[in-house]
Amino acid sequence: MSIVIIFENKNPEPWEKALKKRLPKTTIEVYPNVKNKKAIDFAICWKPQKMVLKQFPNLKVIQSVGASIEHITNTQIIHKNTQITRIVDKQLSSDMWEFLLTIILSELKNTKTYLEQQANNTWEQHHYNTISNTTISILGLGKIGGFVAEKFAQIGFNVKGWSNSKKQISNIKSYSGENEFDSFLNNSNFLINLLPLTDKTKGILNKKTFKKLPKNAFLINVGRGEHLVDVDLINVLDASLLSGAFLDAFIEEPLPKEHLFWSHPKIKITPHVASLTNVDTAIEQVLDNYNLFLKNKKLINIVSLKKGY
Repeated sequence: MSIVIIFENKNPEPWEKALKKRLPKTTIEVYPNVKNKKAIDFAICWKPQKMVLKQFPNLKVIQSVGASIEHITNTQIIHKNTQITRIVDKQLSSDMWEFLLTIILSELKNTKTYLEQQANNTWEQHHYNTISNTTISILGLGKIGGFVAEKFAQIGFNVKGWSNSKKQISNIKSYSGENEFDSFLNNSNFLINLLPLTDKTKGILNKKTFKKLPKNAFLINVGRGEHLVDVDLINVLDASLLSGAFLDAFIEEPLPKEHLFWSHPKIKITPHVASLTNVDTAIEQVLDNYNLFLKNKKLINIVSLKKGY
């Protein structure tokens, strides 16, 4: 039995080092330097190249090192007997909330405006908004979305969420299904996307959705780039239907230098850093799953291929 690490745009060395330290008797290789591909039964992946897993005919487990799996399911053919698992880390949820809180408080208190004024030696005061008068609407109330929603509510924001099924979260109004989508969007000051990427959610951030939001609502996409229809966002921003957008995920990463998002005055971007997997904490889940696999026991954080999450 052997493990292969297959990473794109992520350094495999810390993972390789940690695994070899904890599993000294196990063969651990980093793709493409694999001596015997038939011996590989456990793959640890992040954004693997298209169809690369076909090279491993005896693969039984695919472990994503992030909270998502579409970077695997969208690029590979998954055998029906192969299990896919993901990382569910409380630190990821906490990091995401801190990232989102930073963005929202900055928007409420006009930080960007004052920095621009400083550059121009301009002294001018502006109206600001408060937490108690701000409504945050969250698309996706899963592990991370539910945590984020609860934390925002705890400090006084008005919070509501939309998901595939109703959720019971303290002080959060839960909406679900297509019939409640429009009601969910009403009265939103901030729309945060934390949905998993599925056939149903792909392109959900489109002009139809944007036009149902109140004028001057602000979009934050920390889900997946494929959730957003890029041209629709640019068009509604140019028409001043939204006040702005903060984007951390993109269809193509790194974001091409010629992309219009770079220079748009109402768009702020970060390079997919809202919450990054911590090797020290995530490695424990990988090790747990590998040991469970060896014992032929049920793995943790298995993903339903039918649901996509």
